[in-house]
Amino acid sequence: MPITHRLISRRRLAALGLATVLSATLVGCSDASESAGEGASPSASAPQTVVLYSGRSEELVGPLIEKFEAATGITVETRYGSTTEMAAQLLEEGDKSPAQVFLSQDAGALGAVADAGLFTTLPTEVSGAVDPKYTSRDGSWVGLTGRARVIVYDGQKLKADEVPDEVTALTAPEWKGRVGIAPTNASFQAFVTALRVSEGEAAAEKWLTDLKANDVKIFEGNGQILEAVNTGTLDTGLINHYYWFETASEVGADKMRAQLKYGKPGSTSALVNVTGAGVMKGNEENAAANELVAWLVGKDAQAYFVEQTYEYSLVPGAAGPQGAPAFADLQGPDLDLADLASLEETVALLQKVQLV
Repeated sequence: MPITHRLISRRRLAALGLATVLSATLVGCSDASESAGEGASPSASAPQTVVLYSGRSEELVGPLIEKFEAATGITVETRYGSTTEMAAQLLEEGDKSPAQVFLSQDAGALGAVADAGLFTTLPTEVSGAVDPKYTSRDGSWVGLTGRARVIVYDGQKLKADEVPDEVTALTAPEWKGRVGIAPTNASFQAFVTALRVSEGEAAAEKWLTDLKANDVKIFEGNGQILEAVNTGTLDTGLINHYYWFETASEVGADKMRAQLKYGKPGSTSALVNVTGAGVMKGNEENAAANELVAWLVGKDAQAYFVEQTYEYSLVPGAAGPQGAPAFADLQGPDLDLADLASLEETVALLQKVQLV
């Protein structure tokens, strides 16, 4: 999730957002997290409505927003879209955007919006509520949950030790036609960005070119890849960990044909990307906007993410999803997540190698 931050032009990222559409519990929480949004009501003079641009789906976060509204009395007007779409719209609208809070599914989009100077600085009790490795260094946005990149594989055809723990090995001849990816998905694009940042542009391009030459299978999203593996029509694929746990909670872990292989500790294959949120510039004194972001790092919201969406809490000492490896054991690459802001270059690379 280090290189110089790059500012994505508003017009070109807006075009990328359109192109994407077309192609496409808790224990030991810190005192800081509990003070950051637990049950406090907005002051009588504070706005009672907040406009949220959400890059996470209504199915996923709608129930959470309802919990916030019930707990605080604040009405949330939510505009849903892909993270790429929402980031592009924010960059296009600039300081005239009606958005007061941005909720993103990956750090790259948060970094792009932050680089454009569109976030205000969060209170330290909010920005400091989570592990500093998984949030912004300047307090412009706060990480909410962690999602591990994994290789999902057919457990009836393959043993765990037959599956590589580095994705670069999936370009070998023995994996020809057996690997699935979702190149228009924000999580996959964030991974490619991490590969560019950590291994270099040439290495990232070679990996993508070799994947394509190895007859990689293209899917719309992580869920479709998991379904294909779980039904035996695909041997392996690249997804986020929580898709497996969501399905396993419905059908039973013992009935899952698909299994997970976590990346080699310290490698880009072990990338842990984050969801996150920030308050838009001009809303420094907007109590409702600030309370929403504070509430998202508080105990109730974090419990929802862990127990209902099977993502990792970033609050130190918090429990992780049941059955998943401990968060501390994932050991992702030594990478500043803010460096994942160069999404434009990643999409251009994917277009160059004709994967999108």
